[in-house]
Amino acid sequence: MNGKIASTRGNLIRMSRSLLLAQKGHDLLEQKRQILMMELVRHIEEAKAVQKDMAQVFSSAYKALERANISLGIDTVEEVAHAIPEEARFIIRLRSVMGVEVPEVDELEGKLEPSYSFFGTSGALDEAYLAFRQVLHLLSRLAEAETSIYRLAFQIRKTHRRVNALEKVAIPFYRSAIAAMESALEEGEREDFVRMKIAKEKFAKKGRRG
Repeated sequence: MNGKIASTRGNLIRMSRSLLLAQKGHDLLEQKRQILMMELVRHIEEAKAVQKDMAQVFSSAYKALERANISLGIDTVEEVAHAIPEEARFIIRLRSVMGVEVPEVDELEGKLEPSYSFFGTSGALDEAYLAFRQVLHLLSRLAEAETSIYRLAFQIRKTHRRVNALEKVAIPFYRSAIAAMESALEEGEREDFVRMKIAKEKFAKKGRRG
């Protein structure tokens, strides 16, 4: 953008079109940034709420686990824990927000199938199991929110750089170039007018002499 551009009508038209496109692009990118910012704030608030819920649920879950350890013994609780299969039924969908794909994790199925025998266990263990199941659900929501926050923040930074490039470099360049071209063209027109006027006067004098 630092090269000298000839002051012609054609270049002026092209620069004016480029300025218009840059301004439209700036407005669209600014709208995109605002929408992404609102989405980011929503996910940040959601993450804060989930973290608060997790702190409460974790506290209840560990208290229930302590009671189960006391009533059944740590070894028995560990054996039961190993018998519970890992959760592999997470369903992750992607939703597009202004071109940014953010994840949405489906809620875990509410129906629980017994993973251990009720014989030799206690209600405290059942309570701990249900509490940690809730922790698992909250962890999936937190992972969804934090991943969305990261992706949205990354895209917002990219969009912000593009907005700044248009606002502080491209648009000022086009405006300056257009103003210089218009000034040069107006000066050229004034010079042409003066030359034509002088030529007419000379032609008129010459005609009178003849």
